[in-house]
Amino acid sequence: MKLSVNYLIFGRLPSQVKSKAKKIVKKIYQSGKGKEEMNGDGENGMMEAQYIWRHHRHEIRDDQCTSALVKHVKAPVHLVWSLVRRFDQPQKYKPFVSRCIMNGDLGIGSVREVNVKSGLPATTSTERLELLDDEEHILGIKIVGGDHRLRNYSSIITVHPEVIEGRPGTMVIESFAVDVPEGNTKDETCYFVEALIRCNLKSLADVSERMAVLDQIEPINRR
Repeated sequence: MKLSVNYLIFGRLPSQVKSKAKKIVKKIYQSGKGKEEMNGDGENGMMEAQYIWRHHRHEIRDDQCTSALVKHVKAPVHLVWSLVRRFDQPQKYKPFVSRCIMNGDLGIGSVREVNVKSGLPATTSTERLELLDDEEHILGIKIVGGDHRLRNYSSIITVHPEVIEGRPGTMVIESFAVDVPEGNTKDETCYFVEALIRCNLKSLADVSERMAVLDQIEPINRR
């Protein structure tokens, strides 16, 4: 599987660029390890399944794959949502985004140009805001361009209040659907995308929990 996954990630990059990129992607896999999987047991597992059924159903074709991941964050839901909803500033918690340029005001249909940090097997991604619901705490995004191999990629992120160790916490669920590149399997494609999402969710938890300690909240600008 390693050869196919390498092609999924790197394609036909020059050898010197590919060597540097592999080192950075290895860090993504390592930093993405953690407890982002669904519990599947007890009340938490039932709530996760219920939220996924309600908000994370993707209509996929035979040549696509889909998956959903869950992260439990020790910070209140309004604080976590204040970070997640910032379609115009994903770099606030996504560690491999270096810059984001918005085309127009923030709203449904808005498009952002995301610059990826040097060394990754991509430099840009063009993404459109599909859904932003401040009442239900739902963010939907679709990738519409960029120099990467994630074609027809769409994702949904929802955040839900819960109690963790007797304190206000948040359940974050992120799901996606994406084309399976030629030469790869659905399992290989999901393996790579899930690693990226795990890394982002871990970073979201770290940033949110630090903010909770300092009692900081990103302003919610309803533009």
